[in-house]
Amino acid sequence: MNNIDNIANFLQELGYDLEDESLKDTPTRFIKMMFEMHKKEPFSFTTFDAKGADQMIVVDNIPFYSLCEHHMVPFFGVAHVAYIPDKRIVGLSKIPRTVARFSRGLQTQEYITQNIAKYLYSGFPDYDHELLPKGVAVVLYARHLCMEMRGAKSSGAQTRTSALHGCFDKQPEVRSEFFDLIANKV
Repeated sequence: MNNIDNIANFLQELGYDLEDESLKDTPTRFIKMMFEMHKKEPFSFTTFDAKGADQMIVVDNIPFYSLCEHHMVPFFGVAHVAYIPDKRIVGLSKIPRTVARFSRGLQTQEYITQNIAKYLYSGFPDYDHELLPKGVAVVLYARHLCMEMRGAKSSGAQTRTSALHGCFDKQPEVRSEFFDLIANKV
């Protein structure tokens, strides 16, 4: 039995008639969607000489989508990412690509937040860039459909997570500047 048959059997167990025109291709579409949601697209993390740039760089309101590892139900929201360069800056499109990379697959919001920050700060898990900033800050705001559709049924509730490294963690004025910049962005 293949994956498509497994999904078809599951839908039939739930009482769906897969002979119905609108449902007959649903198992195939579901499998394709799941592969898409789990695929981590490779990209080249391009950095450049900072040429003296040493102030905070913020990319905010980056949409992300993921699947709860506990219920396999979507959660989604926005990420706010900042770093303070040392000698290198990154191509700005690489920040949203990093968010997408760590959002794929079965996740928790906490893991995504921490992994984005660790990766930008130190190259975790694969040291494949030379950004090495003075600090990194990541904040994610998300709605979790596992909380809204079932269980607590807390419609519209947002979960916020943050990860601070380097000067964002050690210097309160830097942290405050970041949080002031992203305030009221959601």
